[in-house]
Amino acid sequence: MLVISITSCKDVITSDAFYEKDATHLVQDALDKKVDSVLNLMTLEEKIGQMNQYNGFMDFTGPVPKSEDIKRKLEHIKLGYVGAMLNVRGVKEVRAVQKIAVEQSRLGIPLMFGFDVIHGYETMSPIPLAEAASWDLKAIQESARLAAKEASAAGINWTFAPMVDISRDARWGRVMEGAGEDPFLSSEIAVARIQGFQGIDLTSQESILACAKHFAAYGFPEAGREYNNADIGTSTLYNTVLPPFKASNDAGVRTFMNSFNQLNGIPATANKFLLRDILKEQWGFKGFVVSDWGSVAELIPHGYAQDGKAAAKVAVNAGTDMDMESHLYVHELANLVKEGLVDKSVIDDAVRRILKVKFELGLFDNPYKYCDLERENRVTGSKEIIDGALDMALKSIVLLKNENQLLPLDKNGKNVVLIGALASDKNSALGNWRAAAKEHTGISILEGMQQYDADIVYSKGPELILGKAEFTKEIRINNTDITGISEAVKAAKDADIVVMVLGEHGLQSGEGRSRTQLTLPGVQQELLENVYEVNKNIVLVLQNGRPLALPWAEEHIPSIIEAWQLGSQSGNAVAKVLYGDYNPSGKLPMSFPRNVGQVPIYYNSKSTGRPSLPSPDFVFWSHYQDEKNDALWGFGHGLSYTAFEYADLRVTDNFSFNGTLEVMVQLKNSGKVKGKEVVQLYISDKFSSAATRPVKELKGFELVELETNASTCIKFLLDQSHLGFYDNEGNWLIENGSFDIWVGGSSEAALKATIELTALE
Repeated sequence: MLVISITSCKDVITSDAFYEKDATHLVQDALDKKVDSVLNLMTLEEKIGQMNQYNGFMDFTGPVPKSEDIKRKLEHIKLGYVGAMLNVRGVKEVRAVQKIAVEQSRLGIPLMFGFDVIHGYETMSPIPLAEAASWDLKAIQESARLAAKEASAAGINWTFAPMVDISRDARWGRVMEGAGEDPFLSSEIAVARIQGFQGIDLTSQESILACAKHFAAYGFPEAGREYNNADIGTSTLYNTVLPPFKASNDAGVRTFMNSFNQLNGIPATANKFLLRDILKEQWGFKGFVVSDWGSVAELIPHGYAQDGKAAAKVAVNAGTDMDMESHLYVHELANLVKEGLVDKSVIDDAVRRILKVKFELGLFDNPYKYCDLERENRVTGSKEIIDGALDMALKSIVLLKNENQLLPLDKNGKNVVLIGALASDKNSALGNWRAAAKEHTGISILEGMQQYDADIVYSKGPELILGKAEFTKEIRINNTDITGISEAVKAAKDADIVVMVLGEHGLQSGEGRSRTQLTLPGVQQELLENVYEVNKNIVLVLQNGRPLALPWAEEHIPSIIEAWQLGSQSGNAVAKVLYGDYNPSGKLPMSFPRNVGQVPIYYNSKSTGRPSLPSPDFVFWSHYQDEKNDALWGFGHGLSYTAFEYADLRVTDNFSFNGTLEVMVQLKNSGKVKGKEVVQLYISDKFSSAATRPVKELKGFELVELETNASTCIKFLLDQSHLGFYDNEGNWLIENGSFDIWVGGSSEAALKATIELTALE
């Protein structure tokens, strides 16, 4: 490649010598040369500017506000002291800001534009926990691709997703944003989402940067309370928390985000062990690390830094490359370098990483590549994206219970009554993290069911919330006003079937939405029990962002559907499942507790020294006096309108350290309709010399569709990546010994085989 002399980044933008425009991927050494060519032109202050991210602070297409703070931030963009923006969206706004950076700063380095594209941009797909319930990796990847397509059309080129935090505690509101409790499933879903967001070519106009967050252990807050400390052992860290992050790195994710919590007494934003030792050195991560919102400044209230200067120093030295909204890097780092407290090489490494990602996105070639107004108008809310949201919503629904085949509903002649405030709500089902969605644009369940029965009787019952639900404010739950219960009971009395839509408002889960109770909020339980007194033919449709504790419903209600918060097409999806036009196939990605006192509860726990009851009246074993140990509905649980039979589990015995183990099982659809089944494989390492292992671990799954009476052989291949584990120092081990293997439709799979692993020394 020809090397030429350049005097500004604007020369880089226009120089064909620095681009191979027809290539799918840039050659690595050529890319490094481009990055270094820009880096060599930069002053220290301009380098630090690339490490600074500001929140959108004005209408850039309107008059300039008089605020001194805003004027200062605008001046920083002109000086090249800003590397990225967040919450600036829409082609007109993005173009206006990019134009300032590219055309008014000395070097013209383009900005990145980040936004929380968590489960869609303007068109909402199901919340991530719901998508995880599909166990459909292709559908999840497609959902992320469509979200990226719509967001990129609006000028966005970076999403702060996926959240790959493992969590076992439904009290924590952000479980809605992840993939549940299992590291294997979560790792697979993390890869699918990253591939969907980033595509195969970051220079594509439809690709946006993904961000693996929150690194690390954010899903283990004490007491399930948001932003609280995490205190876990290294076995949990290496075997449960880190695998989805490692999978994200291996999948080529370009950014990582810090978590808010401490780990081993050190806040993650300043945790060198996590950021440099593991992420950048052991794993060889080539992208950059961004702080979470203000987390550099939060090192001060953590008690880890005495002031802003100290916070900037420990964060950057630990490996946090970009400061989101603390404003400390841009104010403190230059002096820290000049004083010798931060080495210049630390700054150069961070800036190289950031510039490299900008080159990979193709922003130097075309800073306005995401600023096509015609494309924005054409793509936003297009039929392709709406159809994709409906498809994902259908696949996310879980049938928890269906006694007496109450479902699907008869389309002819049945008197169906619909009850519940959530049934007509067009906003709640959009879920949390929907900042670009238009309010009240979701299809309600009432609207969906009216497509089948235009005259369906609807009784709202009591209100769920009081006042307006807002993202930045606590949701006010109606805990006292039972107005509407008597009318609902009257409507239900003579119905053939009662469909009740109960659960949480969409803004009751998400960031900052921790709960100490996991029951139905407000007076909904009273409504449910009163209706049950007059009509027991109830279909309960749950809309919620986390597992709930519903032992009364599980005991009394014949049919229960977990419908989560399914996004823009929620009502259409639920109606199709209720009336049998779609056979549900979802499986739970998190265990549902019987009581909040069981939390955290998860299927892949470890045995105790006293795991079972030795005699009927013996008290000294691991149990509760007032509740069972097991979950109400366990991980992987989910029914269908058809029935599946498992048989003939076979395991080959030709495994060695360099080989594979073949597991085969026969699956038959023995029911009356076509259906899909998620075939799940679990293992248990029965004895380990380095550290105890879980009683059961998911190591494979296959989504299979079968016609009625059809059978097929499902084959799994296991290798040492499935049978090994990390010891407490982070070393990968695989040991000889006995392994149990289960295959079935949930974590309670009954078919079991045992193998003896004998490997070469």
